[in-house]
This record gives sequence, structure tokens and C-alpha cells, in this order.
Amino acid sequence: MSYSSDMSGEERDYEGDLNSLPDDSNVVQRYLLQLRQRAQKDIIDPQDSLNWSDSFLIKFLRARDFDVELSLKLLINYQRWRRECPEISANLHPSSVLGLLQNNYHGVLRDRDHSGSRVLIYRIAYEVFRVSLITSELIVQETETQRNGLKAIFDMQGWCFAHALQINPSLAKRISSDSFPLKVRGIHLINEPIFFRPVFAMIRPFLPDKIKQREYGGSGPSMEEVCQEWTSHILQSEERLTQLSIYPAGDEVIPDLEPEPDPDSQSAYSS
Repeated sequence: MSYSSDMSGEERDYEGDLNSLPDDSNVVQRYLLQLRQRAQKDIIDPQDSLNWSDSFLIKFLRARDFDVELSLKLLINYQRWRRECPEISANLHPSSVLGLLQNNYHGVLRDRDHSGSRVLIYRIAYEVFRVSLITSELIVQETETQRNGLKAIFDMQGWCFAHALQINPSLAKRISSDSFPLKVRGIHLINEPIFFRPVFAMIRPFLPDKIKQREYGGSGPSMEEVCQEWTSHILQSEERLTQLSIYPAGDEVIPDLEPEPDPDSQSAYSS
């Protein structure tokens, strides 16, 4: 890990895992300050009302292991992608994808895997991108997910040529490239049809080497149970998702929307 020359001796000498430090530690605050200053200088848009909050910027630092240059690049790509794809990012209201959610399209396992990563499951035969962004915006708020990333399991059963026609190299690059502050630790496919292979070959060049892996099979709770649990969590997060829809740059321009926990209705996904 390289350190900026304007850091104090104590911060330069820190040899531990930066991702494990709390947000308010002096070392982390120094990185946050550097990224905020670079962002305000390099990518401020007068049309935006951004406050570059700690909770917003820390996601990008953790996603790139506190490399300020790579974090800034990721932040630029993230905001560019949100502006260039309003058909996906401008409406994150759960009601816009309620039909898919109620049909058990997508879920997130309650428990993390052995490495601490979140595990997302998709039934790829359904519409992907907006539901994926809704989920990504929710789980990226979790400190453990910022630190340990995610793994995605795609259930390919029911996938047909009509879905292949929705994917082209340009779209694949925009969706798969360095444009969201989450570490993708692995992509695993199950029930893969033979004709999916040429489509995956088109997407594969845009994936980092470390996630060009495929695994088959697996066990756990039923797909229906996983999806219904996650749908309930999304519906409880409507207020946060509404705010993310309003501001195209994706910055959290209002205080974090974390209500006091209700012991009778607390989400299974609270971190």
C-alpha cells in the first residue's frame, strides 16, 4: 500500500488493514479528505448539489483498498454511468420493479460467505439492471460489504435468445466496467444453457481477471424464501431509494436514513 507524501509519520507508518479501521479513525479521515479535495477539484458539476459526505466517499475508498487515484477514477465512472443511463438509475422506487420482486426474481442471502462477502442470487431470465442497481445501492451502505465485497450467483434456467439480444458489447462494458463502489469477488453460474457461452464470451473481456471464474451447483434455502426476504427489505428501504433517484450523481445529500430499529419489524439484513 502506498501512502501520500503529505501524511503524518504516524499515518505513513500504519501497516495494518485500512479496510478494518473505523470511519472516524485519523488515518481514514486523512484519506477521505484527500479524495474529497480531488473530487471537488476534478469532477464538481455546478448542476449538482453535492456534499461529498464521509459515508458516500468511504464506499469508493474501500472498494479500491484506499488507493486515492483509483477511488477517484471509480467515483468519476460511477457518476458518469448514473448520468448516462437514466433509464436505469433515475427510478429506483421499489414499485418500478415490484412485479419482478414478487415473482422471486432476485434475492440476497441473509448470511455472508466464509470470507465475509455478501451473496446475491439472480434469476437471469428476468430483467436485470434496475433491480441490480437497487440492491447494490442498499448493500453498499453496509460496512462489512464495503470491506469484503460480494459474490453473485446467476441462475440461468429459463434464459433464452431474447435475453441475449438485450446485451451488446457497449452495454456490457458500461454495466460491467469500473463504475460502482463494490468489490465483486466472484461470479458463479448455475443451470447454464449452451447458447449462453458466446454471450458470456462477449462480457468476459470487461471483467477483472480475479472474477473470471465459474462454479456450478450449490445448496441452501429455497430461492423463493431468499427472494421474499430480500423483497421485504427493499420495500422497507423506499425512502432511501427515493433520495438516490432524485440526485443523479448518487451522493447522499441528506443525512443517512437509518431509523431507530423496531424490535418487532427489524430487517434480517441489518448490519
